[in-house]
Amino acid sequence: MIVGIPREIKADEYRVAMLPVGVELLVQAGHEVLVEAGAGLGSGYEDARYAAAGARIVVQPAELFARADLVVKVKEPLGPELPLLRRGQMLFCYFHFAASRELTKACLDAGITAVAYETLTDASGRLPLLTPMSEVAGRMSIQEGAKYLEKPMMGRGILLGGVPGVEPGNVLVLGAGTVGFHAARMAAGLGARVTIMDVNLDRLRHVADVMPPNVHPVYSDPHAVYEYAVQADLVIGAVLIPGARTPVLIRQSWLKDMKNGSVIVDVGVDQGGCIETSRPTTHHEPTFVVDGVVHYCVTNMPGAVGRTSTQALCHATQPYILRLAQAGIDQLAGSDPGFAAALNLRAGKITNPAVAAAFGAQSA
Repeated sequence: MIVGIPREIKADEYRVAMLPVGVELLVQAGHEVLVEAGAGLGSGYEDARYAAAGARIVVQPAELFARADLVVKVKEPLGPELPLLRRGQMLFCYFHFAASRELTKACLDAGITAVAYETLTDASGRLPLLTPMSEVAGRMSIQEGAKYLEKPMMGRGILLGGVPGVEPGNVLVLGAGTVGFHAARMAAGLGARVTIMDVNLDRLRHVADVMPPNVHPVYSDPHAVYEYAVQADLVIGAVLIPGARTPVLIRQSWLKDMKNGSVIVDVGVDQGGCIETSRPTTHHEPTFVVDGVVHYCVTNMPGAVGRTSTQALCHATQPYILRLAQAGIDQLAGSDPGFAAALNLRAGKITNPAVAAAFGAQSA
């Protein structure tokens, strides 16, 4: 199989979908690998390292997309890439279809086979390709939230951990999954007063067992979310329903009751976000203000720490890429429920039930 690794073109995206060692493993298995020139530079991997591993360096993305049977990316295909897609071609990347009708329609019209990182499951039903980036995003959410709480960034002028004689900041984390867990742990380490909310009592019990005493697990219901949101200096949106649009937990009407200069970091914005006022932003222009509340809604947060994120992501994706190249999606989706869950689109039809439900359709 011919495997293509294009350069990411999303704004401020510095990750690459494969390390040189991944190229080497594919070539040793008998596959041909095309890498677009400069694809790894944002993560510190030069073309020469890919060439030494056995890749052919391609200058024009059109050639890569025209030749590759399997295109492996980090983020979804964007405007200039969409006309390069061809019917039956496999794409393996983060798609987040439920948040974008336009992307879904474009990929359906192109007739590609879309295999999504974010809905692939392992034998235990976990999301192994979403987990490493969720870990990065959870930790980054506190780092970015702390920065935008600074007064020059339009925040309240709050130091999350406080100092002796001054109270620490209040952090509300919505969701106790991977993102929320790592966000809470990071905030607790800074000395903040942390509330983490979820509807899964077993997960809250686990949080209570392993977190320090400045982290308080609370069951999530609309009244409780409102109560803690209006007290918070920093709110982290860390809610995920695999493949589906993120439910809205904080309404626009609540913002006027929140603290002026408080900050929201909506990590799930690439799935629609759990804050009604969220809209996608970029690292170049990461924030906007609604009713005095600063919103940070960057859709590719881990892209800013490309070196760390690329290594974490590729360590997780490489075995799955090799299996896709070796067996193809037909065999894998038929024998492996995890790959069946990852198959989102095929031959112009939606094949993932959660994605289909987001658009009021039936899956094929």
